Amino acid sequence: MDQKTIQPHIFFFPHMSHGHMIPTIDIAKLFASKGIKTTIISTPHNLSLFSKAIERSKLSGFEIGVLALKFPAVEVGLPEGCESDHMVETQEELQKFLKATTLLAQQLEQLLKDHQPNCLVADIFFPWATDVAAKFGIPRLVFHGTNFISLCVSHHLMKMDLSIVSDSEPLVIPNLPHEHKLAGNQIPDFMKQESELRSFGKAAAESEWRSHGVLVNSFYELEPAYADHYRNFLGIKAWHIGPTFLCNKEIEDKAKRGPKASLDEHEFLKWLSSKEPNSVIYVSFGSVVKFDDAQLLEIALGLEASGQQFIWVVKKEKSDQENKEDWLPEGFEDRVEGRGLVIRGWAPQVPILEHQATGGFVTHCGWNSTMEAVTAGVPMATWPAFADQFYNEKLVTEILGIGVRVVEGAKKWARFGGDRVKKENIEKAVTEVMVGKDAEEMRSRAKALGEMARKSVEEGGSSYKDLNALIQELGLHRIAPPQS
Repeated sequence: MDQKTIQPHIFFFPHMSHGHMIPTIDIAKLFASKGIKTTIISTPHNLSLFSKAIERSKLSGFEIGVLALKFPAVEVGLPEGCESDHMVETQEELQKFLKATTLLAQQLEQLLKDHQPNCLVADIFFPWATDVAAKFGIPRLVFHGTNFISLCVSHHLMKMDLSIVSDSEPLVIPNLPHEHKLAGNQIPDFMKQESELRSFGKAAAESEWRSHGVLVNSFYELEPAYADHYRNFLGIKAWHIGPTFLCNKEIEDKAKRGPKASLDEHEFLKWLSSKEPNSVIYVSFGSVVKFDDAQLLEIALGLEASGQQFIWVVKKEKSDQENKEDWLPEGFEDRVEGRGLVIRGWAPQVPILEHQATGGFVTHCGWNSTMEAVTAGVPMATWPAFADQFYNEKLVTEILGIGVRVVEGAKKWARFGGDRVKKENIEKAVTEVMVGKDAEEMRSRAKALGEMARKSVEEGGSSYKDLNALIQELGLHRIAPPQS
């Protein structure tokens, strides 16, 4: 009689943030496509936001399971129901949120005990997960949600004395493949002195060394020098398996990766299909970056002055019953009707970037957005606000040559708002990306990188081979149970 085989099982435990949940679900789909059982662990609120993406995986022939944890918001002084990173409004609340995540260890331990998975992919925001997994002899893989250049810069920064860094003098980071300078005020204050957040960063960096290795949502051809530097110079095991979102083949899968969109995706596509190729600039700053009304007003004025067609995604609701919106110039939407589309809330980014009418992207340089733009072959106007976004900007503008900066020089490190950028800067950057003298050259380079991205996940490609090598190393193939 044929002996039945056992299906290997992986737990995926993403940080409670749109920018981490979305690629983690994509990675779960990748492993599920290889015949591996996959389960997402998160809180009820986060699982509900991404239920459509998880449910649609069944239509692709594989199923992603879910397990819920209770998030201890009230225990750390946060409001009941504050379960997601995008709900955090201040740095003080961010510290409380990170503290709350450390209180999840006991619940995770119980789930590992009950389900006995073969591997745990846990977010870098959970450095303690390495020890929890070790109790059960389970290998822990780290997922950051960023790229190799950011990982390299972050590790070198952690080893440096930043207490003497001046806001007026650039900091040169040694030993990197390219010269890398950071303005002093691009480095957060909490990294320049001993603090809870700096200690957390050190613990996270240490957990990379102690884990089985790191999953990176990138492909080798995009940043080969930094992939080699991370593995060889820093000595950390890593596998590049991106662009992970390419596991989504159907338009519905691409459109429903995140929360419910404010408009039906077919409305966006119909509007875009009425435009000429490369004639529309897409403007969006992710789920975390927050602008005040004055900054939004500058963006509106800059877009209008550029004369370019645009789609602009704004995380704002109508401010009162009279639908008055102080962040929009009087009569703005009437004046740009047909030329510009303002979307309030969430938009399906990948289908917009992939549409032939989209010719540029004004972005905060979050890694998901950057990777999606690279894969779509769309050049960028870069406007980073915090963390790895500054490093991603350097990759886009200086190393790859597929973007222009909205603002040159130092910018304040700010997750919750920063130095105001004037309409003139926005108008200039939009014009450069869309119709400037170097626009076609940038677009050509971007298209070539997009081709490389897609080939990397096909059979024989760099990411395809790295994913298979990882599965082989972990023994994550169907195995026969031991004979009794």
